[in-house]
Amino acid sequence: MLDTPVRRKTDAPSLADEGMPGRPTLLSVDDAKAMSVAKMTDLFRDHINPGQLHFMKLLGFDKVKIESASGMYYTDQNGRKILDFFGGFGSLAFGHNHPRIIEARKKFQDEDRHEIAIAFMSQYAAALAKNLAEISPGDLDMVFLGSSGSEAMEAALKVAERAAGPSRPKVVYAENSFHGKTKGVLSITDSPLYRGEFRLTDNGVKVPFGDIEAIRNAFEADPQIGVIVLETIQGGGGIVQAPPGFWQDLRALCDKHGVLWVADEVQCGMGRSGRFYAFQHAGVVPDVTALAKSLGGGKTAMAAMIARREIYMKAYGTPKSAMIHAQATFGGIGEACVTAIEGLNIMYDENLICNAAAVGDYLLERLDHLKSRYPQIVKDVRGQGLMIGLEFQDFSQTLPALLRPMVAMLDDKLKGSLSGFVGAELLRDHNVLVAFTEYNRNVIRLEPPLICERKHVDEFVDALDAVLARGVARIVRDFIATQVKGKQKA
Repeated sequence: MLDTPVRRKTDAPSLADEGMPGRPTLLSVDDAKAMSVAKMTDLFRDHINPGQLHFMKLLGFDKVKIESASGMYYTDQNGRKILDFFGGFGSLAFGHNHPRIIEARKKFQDEDRHEIAIAFMSQYAAALAKNLAEISPGDLDMVFLGSSGSEAMEAALKVAERAAGPSRPKVVYAENSFHGKTKGVLSITDSPLYRGEFRLTDNGVKVPFGDIEAIRNAFEADPQIGVIVLETIQGGGGIVQAPPGFWQDLRALCDKHGVLWVADEVQCGMGRSGRFYAFQHAGVVPDVTALAKSLGGGKTAMAAMIARREIYMKAYGTPKSAMIHAQATFGGIGEACVTAIEGLNIMYDENLICNAAAVGDYLLERLDHLKSRYPQIVKDVRGQGLMIGLEFQDFSQTLPALLRPMVAMLDDKLKGSLSGFVGAELLRDHNVLVAFTEYNRNVIRLEPPLICERKHVDEFVDALDAVLARGVARIVRDFIATQVKGKQKA
């Protein structure tokens, strides 16, 4: 009888021993850090989103590799500092790599603290929930923690629908709304592009944003309406605010008809408007709200739904119903909670909410001055705090009067062109990054970190002034020239 070799415990089986394929060729962290722009482009095209790459190339964003970021600035592969007036669509309230947030996360890691707390309660999730309840007005004090704005809004929509009850399943939402891309909130996101051909829920009732009479008529006509979901400031819609008195009237109307109001503060919350919640400017309190983006301190994915206790208990207040929408696996993960806890303390320690209000007023003042200087180019400046929209005229309106009728028929197809040309030139020639909007493509969206100072506003506005001073014809000509040059190099 042949001796059978005995495998010792230290002789771990290899994949080959088990008849499995060998180790795949994987990139390391160091490989990723050292990656060239050309290699990044190839991998983005091959494995992420080739269609999106097309637009990045148009704007010149494909030529940038960010090596580091600090405060208000990115630093690219050439050592160029780029002023961030994009702010990750409002995700960077504290700027890039705030030292206190870095230190809190490092301490958490060094002490081997626990991350996933599903079987046990988490002291970090409990502390974050308590802080959010302390900050939130009224009896908004029941918290669900998640990872993204879509997840927080899904939780907000579900708790409100549960509390409204099965006899009132309909949900009012606004034109040009954006609440997320997951299928539940996609049903109340007013975008044919994002809706695609997905089969969505059919219980939505659409109204114009900020139109209290349309909402009143909807409530009076349909007793099955139980919930209304609105962004307090529409971000994707082009930084659009409701008219004065709207939120007070909405609160009264909801109370009269027993409709629950969900305020989407994913983008406009966390101090961005000059108050912690944008709805606080109106002195009213919704039944449910949601935060995300900057809640993660610019270093992690963190989101929260905050509901009135009465609403939450009606939806999930019994042992039988408690697990219907309980924390997900990564809801309240330790280091993310620590990051958010530190961020909320920084917000008040560094007076960032008041700073957003004051610097935002200064930004609006300077942009209004540009509007008066370039009325043929700049149509409108609007917003609150450090959430500002700069809207350009339709292309035909920037041209001499004789040419306008001929070009006007192309305005819809050309929407977004001028904002794109200006954004591309700001990055290429002035080292400034700005954002755009989903619906009104003529709008440049400005959401710099709340640490922004007047000197950063001056740096941005002076750059924008230099671009606009060149006139539309030269802006377009230079953009076309860069595209031709880029194709010749390729």
